[in-house]
Amino acid sequence: MGPAISPGPLTSCSSHNFLGRVEMYPGNFVKEQPDKPAVIMAGSGEMQTYKELDDRSAQLAQMLHSVGLRRGDNVALFAENDIRYFEIFWAAMRSGLYLTTINRYLSADEAAYLVNDSGADVLIASRAMAETATTMLTLIPGCKTRLMFNGVVEGFEVYDDALAGFPADPLADQTRGEAMLYSSGTTGRPKGIKRQLSGLKVDDPPTYEPLVQRLFQIEQSSVYLCPAPLYHAAGLMWSARSQEMGATVVVMEKFDAEGFLATIEAQRITHTQVVPTMLVRLIKFPEETRQKYDLSSLKMVIHAAAPCPIEVKKKTIEWLGPIVTEHYSSTEGSGMTLISSQEWLSHPGSVGRSIQGEIHICDEDGVELAVGEPGIIYCETPWGAFEYFGDPEATRESRHPVHDSWTKVGDIGYVDEEGYLYLSDRQAFMIISGGVNIYPAEIESCLIMHDAVVDVAVFGLPDDEMGEYVHAVIQPAEGFEGGSTELAAELREFARERLAAYKVPRIVDFQDELPRLPTGKLYKRPLRAEYLAKMATHD
Repeated sequence: MGPAISPGPLTSCSSHNFLGRVEMYPGNFVKEQPDKPAVIMAGSGEMQTYKELDDRSAQLAQMLHSVGLRRGDNVALFAENDIRYFEIFWAAMRSGLYLTTINRYLSADEAAYLVNDSGADVLIASRAMAETATTMLTLIPGCKTRLMFNGVVEGFEVYDDALAGFPADPLADQTRGEAMLYSSGTTGRPKGIKRQLSGLKVDDPPTYEPLVQRLFQIEQSSVYLCPAPLYHAAGLMWSARSQEMGATVVVMEKFDAEGFLATIEAQRITHTQVVPTMLVRLIKFPEETRQKYDLSSLKMVIHAAAPCPIEVKKKTIEWLGPIVTEHYSSTEGSGMTLISSQEWLSHPGSVGRSIQGEIHICDEDGVELAVGEPGIIYCETPWGAFEYFGDPEATRESRHPVHDSWTKVGDIGYVDEEGYLYLSDRQAFMIISGGVNIYPAEIESCLIMHDAVVDVAVFGLPDDEMGEYVHAVIQPAEGFEGGSTELAAELREFARERLAAYKVPRIVDFQDELPRLPTGKLYKRPLRAEYLAKMATHD
């Protein structure tokens, strides 16, 4: 049995040790910087100051209180990246409410499920979501208050009109709310992640040290770029934490690689967080394109959300320098690791050592495994374990069989002797072929480096002899012929030169586009189901 892996030197400590002033609410900055941009939209240039953010969030808080929402109630937000995201977020945070953000790409049935499951009393949508939002109306009978901004359709009230009659005064009770976000649903139906309200006031000092300041050096003078969707935990919460520090947040309406570089130059971005698919697109740019933009303002590039191919990470550090920091966590908040560029170069492929909660690597029965042996990743959660709202069975399944404070989110990995964690794959996607465990992420990381590959998904399909065989689906780059037997053979040979023979895909197939979420996660479950259905029809 291997030892538990304790947190590294950057462990959690009191917020008053060496940080100086800590702000927990952007309204605290209004007196000293009322006209400073709290948020700027990268494409349109639309801007909202700290004073405007404070006033608008106060008005919305008053409005929500007037329709009967009280501490612990829920508001749902269904919109593209828009400047109003933050006033809605902070209205909930200063009202003791839960906020559920809805993936803008969901169908009406899927979005309505989140509204109903979360128990949202209010739905706020943008005009861009009108077609889906209108279809949802008959599916969410319990949600009586419906607002729409940037225009309106039947069944919704005009958002600005609803706020207009309320003062920009704080509520008498400004207990801090929480985000109640949902897992992405890549391996099943989305599950709501609900935490107990802290009971703190929105402008109370925190009981923990804010990671964005201590570990990522985001401070009042910082300019944080969010290229991710705001409905996702990383996009929303890192942006909100930056506003808590008094920084300016710049939001891309939608990620595009060259626009990302141009925004860094134009807005003098100091910090940003990306996902590996974004890094792949940036690294595959011609060097002259990457060198065309002035990125000298950057102090830190943070990446997370999925395993990053080793070659991509190496090239990113060579390009940007030792400012690339990686962390591993989850929407559930089940532990967190961190690794700097310097550490990663000594431990390539690692996602770092734990900075919150001990890591335990266990087998299917919960028995801890030896150092270096891959297994299910459990993390101790020092601030209290999460629960999946309304799903006690899923909550129970997320716990260790013996230690209730050890939680898992379905990832497989191992630790080395120094306590560095390495991700293998999602538990649900592991391939077992001939009794051997095969991790698709390793094969995907190999194939993505081929010039002909824009995106790749690898999964197992049934095989009478081996149990499963390795199947790869490729999104080809422009100029390469998808479906070509020659290209398929070339890709298999490319993999054979870099991987063990049993990991080489037996079949390489092609699709024009893979179902990858804007958050960077590959929506692999329905893709595999599509191929299983094809196999069933041929039986």
